[in-house]
Amino acid sequence: MTTVIILLMLALLLAGFPMMMPLLIAALVGFHFVLEISPLTAIQQMISGVQPASLVAIPMFVLAADIVTRGIAANRLIDVAMAFIGHVRGGMAITSSVSCAMFGAVSGSTQATVVAVGSAMRPRMRAHGYQDSFVLALIVNASDLAYLIPPSMGMIIFGVIYGASVGELFIAGIGPGLLLVAMFSLYCYIYAVYKGIEVIPKASWRERLQSCRRAFPALMFPVITIGGIYSGVFSPTEAASVSVLYALILELFVYKSMKLRDIHETAQSTGIITAVVFVLIAAGAAFSWMISFAMIPQELLGGLNMSAMSDIEILLIISLAFFVGCMFVDPIVVMLILVPIFAPVIKASGIDPILVGVIITLQTAIGSATPPFGCDIFTAIAIFKRPYVEVVKGTPPFILMLLTVSVLLIFFPQISLFLRDLAFGY
Repeated sequence: MTTVIILLMLALLLAGFPMMMPLLIAALVGFHFVLEISPLTAIQQMISGVQPASLVAIPMFVLAADIVTRGIAANRLIDVAMAFIGHVRGGMAITSSVSCAMFGAVSGSTQATVVAVGSAMRPRMRAHGYQDSFVLALIVNASDLAYLIPPSMGMIIFGVIYGASVGELFIAGIGPGLLLVAMFSLYCYIYAVYKGIEVIPKASWRERLQSCRRAFPALMFPVITIGGIYSGVFSPTEAASVSVLYALILELFVYKSMKLRDIHETAQSTGIITAVVFVLIAAGAAFSWMISFAMIPQELLGGLNMSAMSDIEILLIISLAFFVGCMFVDPIVVMLILVPIFAPVIKASGIDPILVGVIITLQTAIGSATPPFGCDIFTAIAIFKRPYVEVVKGTPPFILMLLTVSVLLIFFPQISLFLRDLAFGY
């Protein structure tokens, strides 16, 4: 019956149905024919799937990101990075990487980061001699930092599905995120030297201080989210609500880049994104409950004999499964399907679920920027109106660096867990 369910989902996907339909139909078939339970139970599981309070953080962080993207806070963050590192060799490309990390601390969304940072930096980089294929690849892959630097939508979803602490996941993502910034920056420097990219004039300390002063309110976003969670002032969910309030104050009254009438359109956009995400989560909850009750994970993984594997071997298999899955399907969907399958193995092995969550989040981010069907690739195609081949042409070096960090996390878990242990007293 497992084979029938898998083939049914593949057939529906190939027929062009949105992902929520294969999940729902497969769940209903499983409830009726496999478990012989009333399909009404699926509705109960769908409602239960969207009940966790942690999920409130998703629409809040999406709304905060939407407000900042429509305003000028994102440009202020980019100006600060340009003022301090724009003059070094490859400085403009390094600025793009750093800006993705800074904007990730506001949005938690890779696609929002592609739009916000890419729209501002791509014209500047092209004007200074960077090839468009390099620029597009850098923006698409550096946006992965938004999934690691808190707040991360991927970490919230993993935390809800698995039952892990979202606050611990947020802190654990900082180390890998900073490591990726360093690796991307080094590659940008080498690329600029090899291509002979011109160096822009160095900003004076007066200009740097001015950019910091203008961007100071925007720079407070990570202080609010990370600092508030770290200090125990509020939970990750409460941090999301505070971020929305702060974003509104910032764009309406400090920068005055938005009007009250703009809030309705922004909220409407957030509502559409949230509805899609929550329908997927609800459908995924019903599907996950069905496959768990039918012991399908044990059936699928039984041939691998993962119970006899070492922690490193288990993490390598999990990484490969999520990396390949996200090359073809939306990261949220991959999490909804695969996390329940691997959860029993993770719990039985005793591997720290926070480490697993960070590795899975990184893999979903990598997959979303990897050909053939990474969602960030198509976001870039839509925003920048460039052909598919040009967008993916420069991606291999970045994907190699991302995969290198994944391997390092598996063999050296403290890259991720050091700050978590420090913050939470482990």
